Amino acid sequence: MKDQQEDNHLKRELGLLDGTMLVVGSMIGSGIFIVSADIARQVGSAGWLTLIWIISGLITVIAAVSYGELSSMFPKAGGQYVYLKEAYNKLIAFLYGWSFFAVIQTGTIAAVGVAFSKFAAYLYEPLSDENILFTIGSFKLNAAQIVSIITIILLTYINSRGVKNSKTLQTVLTIIKILSLLGLVVFGLFMAAKADIWNANWADAWNTKSYNADTKSWLPISGTALITGISAAMVGSLFSSDAWNGVTFIAGEMKNPKRNVGLSLFLGTFIVTVLYILANLMYLAVVPFEEIALAKSDRVAVVASNYIFGNIGTLIIAIMIMISTFACNNGLIMAGARVYYTMAKDGLFFKKAAALNTASVPAWALWAQCIWTSVLCLTGKYGALLDYVMIIVIIFYILTIYGIFILRKKMPDAERPYKAFGYPVLPILYIITASALCISLLITRLETCGWGVAIMLAGIPVYYFTKPKSEENQS
Repeated sequence: MKDQQEDNHLKRELGLLDGTMLVVGSMIGSGIFIVSADIARQVGSAGWLTLIWIISGLITVIAAVSYGELSSMFPKAGGQYVYLKEAYNKLIAFLYGWSFFAVIQTGTIAAVGVAFSKFAAYLYEPLSDENILFTIGSFKLNAAQIVSIITIILLTYINSRGVKNSKTLQTVLTIIKILSLLGLVVFGLFMAAKADIWNANWADAWNTKSYNADTKSWLPISGTALITGISAAMVGSLFSSDAWNGVTFIAGEMKNPKRNVGLSLFLGTFIVTVLYILANLMYLAVVPFEEIALAKSDRVAVVASNYIFGNIGTLIIAIMIMISTFACNNGLIMAGARVYYTMAKDGLFFKKAAALNTASVPAWALWAQCIWTSVLCLTGKYGALLDYVMIIVIIFYILTIYGIFILRKKMPDAERPYKAFGYPVLPILYIITASALCISLLITRLETCGWGVAIMLAGIPVYYFTKPKSEENQS
């Protein structure tokens, strides 16, 4: 009965193309243009740089096709939050929602917004983060923060006017984004590729080494140091490949969600994985490895674009990244509000977040998300928060995919229009690989990842403090 009421309010206006473009648009932000530099410094070779992107892509696609089963079982708004609630209980679901609002979605939107403003400063220097507008004590307000907040407010407003407006913007910008990235890859591989650079980059393709910023030298790594390097490198590539699950949050607005959500997940993650691998092969074809690793401000794509297009390359990349980050944030803002909407309907978030406006979208949830994201933009601490966040994201992916096994026992007769591809082998492979990465991160990067787990666990007392009295004896 509840699902029928929901369907009467949330309008099913999104098709397969819209869903796929949301996945692609939310995944491709600024990461692919930047993080290859850090990966190169961590592992020190063309082979390992490429392999890390391939492994990250495979992990992401396996997770996405596993989610297909859950999305076909529960084709309603809220996505991953709903799957966790059905497989486990409200506490686990709340911890996800708590982490999602506190850091995961809002911190990501803030970071992507600032990435937009940094590249906007390429076109107009006064928009730079070096342009301090005023100072109060230790707090400094810069132009980049203002630009990022304005873009977030603008996108929130567009989304509050109805899903049709935001889906059109998302689809158009994402198609432009795909064609731009593909164009950069094609020009790089076929017009600017130099055999001597490619051969030099691949001459020592599997010798692992790490760059020491203090001594400005490369050190050979193996054993524990190699595991540390790979773990650190994969945080960047997995973060660049994240946000693919956003389409599950808007399932309540998808046409034929039992089919289209799962298909959107597969098509979107597959397209992005192929684009990311090609982009890195393009970097290796036009930029010497040392320059990839030591690119100024890690802007590998700027260096590559200069090799391909000359001086105008910087301008081309700046415009590309602005379009890319704008579309990315549109998808993140659209998807995030649907999680708070569903949580509110369960009594686990502010009641007003469950209200829909005249355009049949959760406007209050959108604006609450906007306000907290703007605060994160102003604090300037979201960069550190993103380090904390990746481990929380992976932990909840593991729990959700393990939820498939739980639900097969718990609800053996439930309708499953789509079943997890490669079950049980691929889901188990994902759980083992992702768990090994989490353990490695906790061992090697406890100072950041430990805080991530602490933020998540801080939700437990909040849950019991805010839980309705009538549910105290329920789990």
